[in-house]
Amino acid sequence: MIARYSRPEMMQVWTSESKYQSWLEVELAVCKAMNKIGLIPDADLQNILTKAQFDTEKIDEIESNTKHDVIAFLTNVAEFVGESSRWLHFGMTSSDMLDTALALQCRKAGVLILQSLKELCNSLKKRAIEFKDTLCIGRSHGIHAEPTSFGLKFVLWYDEMNRNIERIEQAIERISVGKISGAVGNFAHISPEVEILTCEYLGLKPSKISTQIIQRDTHAEFLTTIALIGTTIDKIAIEIRHLQRTEVREVEENFSKGQKGSSAMPHKKNPITSEQLSGLARILRANAQTAMENNVLWHERDISHSSVERIILPDSTILLHYMLYKLKLLIENLVVYPENIKKNLDITNGLVFSQVLLLKITECCPISSEKKGEKNLNPREYAYTKIQNHALECWKHKIPFKSLIENDEELMNLICKDELDAIFSYDRYLQNVDFIYKRVGIF
Repeated sequence: MIARYSRPEMMQVWTSESKYQSWLEVELAVCKAMNKIGLIPDADLQNILTKAQFDTEKIDEIESNTKHDVIAFLTNVAEFVGESSRWLHFGMTSSDMLDTALALQCRKAGVLILQSLKELCNSLKKRAIEFKDTLCIGRSHGIHAEPTSFGLKFVLWYDEMNRNIERIEQAIERISVGKISGAVGNFAHISPEVEILTCEYLGLKPSKISTQIIQRDTHAEFLTTIALIGTTIDKIAIEIRHLQRTEVREVEENFSKGQKGSSAMPHKKNPITSEQLSGLARILRANAQTAMENNVLWHERDISHSSVERIILPDSTILLHYMLYKLKLLIENLVVYPENIKKNLDITNGLVFSQVLLLKITECCPISSEKKGEKNLNPREYAYTKIQNHALECWKHKIPFKSLIENDEELMNLICKDELDAIFSYDRYLQNVDFIYKRVGIF
């Protein structure tokens, strides 16, 4: 992944140095396991543990000749270890080391993602509390629906991100699997006890069954979880992008001193971070699709997944880690305009109260439709038709919805003035917000 979309701590997980260090950890753990079952003499093990190291540049130099990275690595380590290196990789196949080491790297990457998710949740929680009692218009299909709490937007995202925390925890557990079972996974040249001990030393679980490799549904699940977290980020970014539109302008991404929005138009303040996040989320989804294709391999293994994973595992983990960091800053510094929220709430001249009016008229209507000459209209249908007609007139002529109802003698015979005032009140839309906050765990 390019440096523009990377953070140092996650980049470190995927450096060549870190990769080779993980390889060495696996090889040393296998040697310790073999020593414990009596295969490697104590003196050889001590020599290996004391002298084993590697030179990244030297490995690359050797690989340019061998065209095999694992052989290049083992050759280089053997140069440091000497005669005891005969026990390195003993009875193993390349993927024993590669897949087990990859699990270590994926676990490290997953833990960093988990930490970032928890930090983001804290930021969402703070903004949720800040705007709990701020009324805004709720929208369905992009159209004004009913009033709601602006804070509930953040509560919704907080709740979903907590589910993402559970998902990544499960994915980390699932990816933390090793295999030391040989060329086709049948332990022909190495004891199952070595695998059990090696995984124990590394904090991994042994794969219950493997071929030459750990099966790639595990990696697909890991990357699919990453992609799913990306969809939540995309969801939040899309909402912010909508709310920042000039005609809406309820929120705005923080615009720092000296920042420029357009090379042509000096007035522009664009939602560039949200747009960036939406774009990067597409890469996560594409990589997850590729990971699922990697699960389909020939017989006990082919190599078609290997080159792909060199790209999609580092790129997806690095990208998501970066995206979570950017979203956290975006949420913390998001500028909110309560005056515009209130203006947009009132823009339909009271139409947002149509449902509560419908319910009240339906409740109070004692007259059957047939008596009124409106055959087959029950009380609810009668109320809906009457209210919709007034709503359409309100839309067309910009007449306050309440005044249209007040001038409808038929409807006002069913309700009194005080009841109408109560209907056109915002109070009900916040009355159960605390219940939602408590159920989600905000407080």
